[in-house]
Amino acid sequence: MAAVTAPPEVGRERATLALEGMTCASCAARIERALNRLDGVDATVNYATETAAVSYDPALVEPARLLAAVERIGYHARPADAAHAGREHDAAPERLVVALGLSLPLVLLAMIPPLRFSGWEWLSLALATPVVLWSGAEFHRAALLNARHGAATMDTLVSLGTLAAWTWSTVVLLGGLSTDTYFEAAAVITALILLGRFFEARAKRRSGAAIRALLELGAKEARVLRDGAEVLVPVERLAPGDLFVVRPGEKIATDGVVVDGASALDQSMLTGEPMPVDVEAGAEVAGATVNTSGRLVVRATRVGADTALAQIARMVEQAQAGKASVQRLADRVSAIFVPIVIAVALATLAGWLLAGSGASAAFTAAVAVLIIACPCAMGLATPTALMVGTGRGAQLGILIKGPEVLERTQRITTIVLDKTGTVTEGRMQLVDALALDASREELFRLAGTAESASEHPLARAIASAAEGERAPVAAFRNHAGLGVEALVERHAVLVGRPAFLADRAIELPEQARAWQERAEADGRTVVAAAWDGRLHGLLALADTVKPSSRQAVAELKQLGLTPVLLTGDNEHAARAVAAEVGIEEVRAEVLPAGKAEEVQRLQDAGATVAMVGDGVNDAPALARADLGLAIGTGTDVAIEASDLTLVSGDLRAAADAIRLSRRVLATIKGNLFWAFAYNVAAIPLAVAGLLDPMIAAAAMAASSIFVVSNSLRLRRFRSTREGVT
Repeated sequence: MAAVTAPPEVGRERATLALEGMTCASCAARIERALNRLDGVDATVNYATETAAVSYDPALVEPARLLAAVERIGYHARPADAAHAGREHDAAPERLVVALGLSLPLVLLAMIPPLRFSGWEWLSLALATPVVLWSGAEFHRAALLNARHGAATMDTLVSLGTLAAWTWSTVVLLGGLSTDTYFEAAAVITALILLGRFFEARAKRRSGAAIRALLELGAKEARVLRDGAEVLVPVERLAPGDLFVVRPGEKIATDGVVVDGASALDQSMLTGEPMPVDVEAGAEVAGATVNTSGRLVVRATRVGADTALAQIARMVEQAQAGKASVQRLADRVSAIFVPIVIAVALATLAGWLLAGSGASAAFTAAVAVLIIACPCAMGLATPTALMVGTGRGAQLGILIKGPEVLERTQRITTIVLDKTGTVTEGRMQLVDALALDASREELFRLAGTAESASEHPLARAIASAAEGERAPVAAFRNHAGLGVEALVERHAVLVGRPAFLADRAIELPEQARAWQERAEADGRTVVAAAWDGRLHGLLALADTVKPSSRQAVAELKQLGLTPVLLTGDNEHAARAVAAEVGIEEVRAEVLPAGKAEEVQRLQDAGATVAMVGDGVNDAPALARADLGLAIGTGTDVAIEASDLTLVSGDLRAAADAIRLSRRVLATIKGNLFWAFAYNVAAIPLAVAGLLDPMIAAAAMAASSIFVVSNSLRLRRFRSTREGVT
């Protein structure tokens, strides 16, 4: 297997930077502009994964200047490899815990008069201060950073609203003024927005896990030949040209060429295909694949970052970093909304003062504007719908990674389905047989018993078809890549390729040859069985289609999607599976590196592509697709590279996942509409002084309750597997 290559443009280098300090999509845009201002730099910043994919000319700019450009505008950057290790575990959300714990008694004191006691306002000040100033510190820092660059975001409004409510309440309390305080509003706003940020952060937490999972698939040690003896060394110490031994059941330590021995390699974790590949002297092998039978001696040709496995990992990383930045819906609207609200609040303060009103009335009206406009409902619109939607999805075997996934489900036009392990079961099974001069029972018994001594996946499929007790096997010999011979029930049994039997002067009659041709035309693998010098039957093996796949394809078509079957298998096998499940468009014999290219080709033709897969080789394509769906019974790498995971392995869940994601997105849009509609309707009342800040805070809470209630409707979503849409 040749290494996967993805060479950079001639004369240019690529780097992935991990970014810290971004709080919204406008931060990502600002960093992107700063990087692209450097000569010779082409950068794309991805807010969802908190990374920057940078292509640069090393003759014009040094890597250190990239980091300095980010630091100069107030954010932090470091090489992605170093960052991945540090971000494996998030710190406990102490600020959120403190905010929630202190806000609860504040709300009880403000809303339930019988609980109040002499001096309760001072307790409110003591409870609210750490929430607003410590728990909400990230909002205030972000607001200051944005102000330095002449920008305003949701953080600006949260900071101004909470600080204004807290400051006014403190002035009222210290000055002994006879008006209401709003400590609980400042604390509750802080706590609720932090809660929304917490759930959003969980969706982005493991951005580097796919790369780590890939690299962990490789062998950790190698048996290197030194002066004819096997020496166990760490795989990092291998060098090109080293000879190493691979025993049955062990992983190939690194990419190389077989110099001695013959065996069958299980490459399913790289290729996704169940059929093992027969290798002998001169064959290329890839690191991390599994030797199933014979002893091999391999000469290392590529090590470390040059191996096929490492290059696939690099492709996944680049594909993830290269995704277009998806702005949160709330941030897009707030880019206009926030500056307007601030201007309205200042105009309200000035207008009331110019009209001759007292400072208390003017400030009360201005604070009411900020509080009524404070984006509590907007902050909850996405995380609450996402929480309920993902919770319902988990019950149905569907995992949604984050809000940025949802918009893409709305635009999908084409869905690419990996064949093996996705549409099919992913393992070989005996599907048909032709018995000649013997009963089917005898054919299965003798062939299955002979194959029971072999570790080859085809042999295991034949052996599993043999029923009843097996007779002892004697004189067993395995001919790698050809077949086996053994003595079973006093019969000299041969099982293997028809060519293997032909070498023993056992030819297929016309009837058997015609049967073989029909079976192979259907994409099946044919094995011949003979004993005592005569052919007694043929066995057809295939990777069978999952029972639910045909219905799943029909449901995907009902969603307006065009299904495409993608596989590294041969054209005959691919066409046979496609016809069985109702797919017209097929891409067969696609190499692992080519899967992402096929997705890119469809995108270049104008399609918005979803990809469903389960193997390591599918990971770059899953990451490259506009929407990646991983079969949960597949590898961790595919799951981490995807946007949606189908835990059950049932392909019908793909249609459910897209339908649920679209429903969640519609709910988020509805939440945001009503949140903004509430602001638009209430702000004029606050400006006119008709809305007391306390009533404004209660109205803000009511809008939040509406958003949560609307999100809870997602619990009624039903899967087509349950018979209700």
